[in-house]
Amino acid sequence: GWDPKEYAAEMIRREGGVESCVRPFTPDQDVDGGYHARGNDNIWGQRYAGILNDIMDKRMETIRARYDRACSLGYPRVMFDYGWDAAELFWMGLRSSFPTAKFEIHHQIGREDEMMPPRSALRWSLTGTHSGFGTFGTPTGAEVHIMGMSHAEFGPFGHADGTIRREFALIDEVAVWKQ
Repeated sequence: GWDPKEYAAEMIRREGGVESCVRPFTPDQDVDGGYHARGNDNIWGQRYAGILNDIMDKRMETIRARYDRACSLGYPRVMFDYGWDAAELFWMGLRSSFPTAKFEIHHQIGREDEMMPPRSALRWSLTGTHSGFGTFGTPTGAEVHIMGMSHAEFGPFGHADGTIRREFALIDEVAVWKQ
């Protein structure tokens, strides 16, 4: 497979260069599609939103407090791993690349069903300047919009409100590198 950075560079080349390539979606291109719901008010959605807001507010100690120490994780670049270190690598690497970017949760769902763990799904964005060193390398000063989706399942260990025992997060790395 392609490395996302290399693939983005190849796409830009094939599309005629930086000035004429297809631009990834940014908020200024948004069109009102008529759907304005923001999810539900289930406690598990609120908890997960609180956890990600804390992380994006650079309170990285939240990971060790609110993730199970043996959590199962699925992140971009086909990164499947376990534990606090992997969660820190993903979230700190992302936030470090865009330290002043605005994090916003657009849709939040929590759910509990019999014989299933409590769970939550979030749709979010991170919008701002690539001004820090992190997952996306040396700062470029580019304005970037990242759309993300995350899903978490909670378990009973480590915190009174439960801890994340499984998390999956998805962003379009190619779109980030194209910006």
